[in-house]
Amino acid sequence: MVVVDTNVAMVASGHAPQADDSCVNTCVQRLWEIMKNGGLLVDEHGLILHEYTRRLGHAGQPGAGEKFAKWAFTNQATPPKVTQVAINRCDEPGWRQFVEFPDLPELAGFDTDDQKFVAVAIASGRNPPILNAVDSDWWNAQRALNDAGVTIEFLCPQHAPR
Repeated sequence: MVVVDTNVAMVASGHAPQADDSCVNTCVQRLWEIMKNGGLLVDEHGLILHEYTRRLGHAGQPGAGEKFAKWAFTNQATPPKVTQVAINRCDEPGWRQFVEFPDLPELAGFDTDDQKFVAVAIASGRNPPILNAVDSDWWNAQRALNDAGVTIEFLCPQHAPR
């Protein structure tokens, strides 16, 4: 089981000019493995799938990221290919978007758009890795997320911020 940040699919389709060929190839390979074996975790509200299709479309072309977005959308109700996880929006005002997102001061600046991936990973109860390619927020928050029990798998460590 894995949670896949949208930036992985974007890199796989060549939509991240900062990613080198090795990074692109790694992202393509991981997405193909997921499509072959299943194990993708998404939220039951469709927030992750909406982001995939908003950024990559429904057509499945021209690249691996688009194929992945279409596969995820098509299989959204087909566990174990894609499993939906219940997450809860925070009712109280503040920086946390989801109840499941760790309430740690070190994460107060974490990208609110990426909080859904963390919430799904935690709410799943399976300790799945969250795949990241080139998004620096994950690098910057790695220690605090690890302390909260969240595992990040960096597919392109050569692009870590220096």
